[in-house]
Amino acid sequence: MLANLLLCLSITLMYSTPLLFGALGGVLSERSGVTNIGIEGMMNIGAMAGVAGSFITGNPWMGFLWAGIAGGLVAVLHAIASVRFAGDQTISGVAINLIAPGLALFWCRRLFDGAAMSKPITTLPKVFDTTQFGDSALASLDIDITVILGLIATLVLWFVLYRTKLGLHIRAVGEHPEAAETFGINVFHIRYSCVIASGVLAGLGGASVTLAIISQYTQTAISGQGFIALAAVIFGKWTPQGAYGACLLFGFTQALAIMLGGGNSIVPSQILAMLPYIMTIIVLVFFVGRSVAPKADGVPYVESK
Repeated sequence: MLANLLLCLSITLMYSTPLLFGALGGVLSERSGVTNIGIEGMMNIGAMAGVAGSFITGNPWMGFLWAGIAGGLVAVLHAIASVRFAGDQTISGVAINLIAPGLALFWCRRLFDGAAMSKPITTLPKVFDTTQFGDSALASLDIDITVILGLIATLVLWFVLYRTKLGLHIRAVGEHPEAAETFGINVFHIRYSCVIASGVLAGLGGASVTLAIISQYTQTAISGQGFIALAAVIFGKWTPQGAYGACLLFGFTQALAIMLGGGNSIVPSQILAMLPYIMTIIVLVFFVGRSVAPKADGVPYVESK
């Protein structure tokens, strides 16, 4: 019984971590007033960059760094369209979700001799070696280093948003950019920085999948996780701690699907595979009306004269 509980906990933490990085990126971007539904595409390009970096350098941490940089570079496109040219943020995000997976597949084929999938030479380490526990229940507790990094990122983002002057500026820009401007806050700089940082976090989330969970890049490596992360932003009421809890819920749903699917399950595998997405729909239906987004979220800002 204990072994099953620890296994469920491990799977929950493992699958919630990529969602968490994407959700934290969404929180940061939307707190500054820019809707970023391009998280899915940024995670996809990060997943590919993580594998490429690990393969080329032989160091998974370099791959993790490359993933963040790649996600940030894609986010620059979204920032230019949404902030500089005051374009429709939803359309820009949709374009990112279409362009980024294509770019990821293109570079995968270029770097790996036409193959549509690739594997890293090395993967990110575990927190501790479970083999030392032998056949005990603790051997089921398998935690990746990305789980710890995700928790640290959550604490750092919470501290920045609610305990620093920079966080106050970010929240002010997301609520009332015109008023923030009168106090000398550069709205454009804040929004640019937050959107690019959201891309970096999303890229790290993508690398968490390919360098820690499945240890390879395929076209389906990021299959809807970016959209689930956006649901976690809404469910978590645009706060880092709320997003963390929401991602744990979605991760638990994935763990439940995996554990129920083992052995002679009476539930069809297709139904089990749908569980995380069904939970996403339920959350959006019952909680989206109760969550209040930042007032300027999704509203293009035009500098006053």
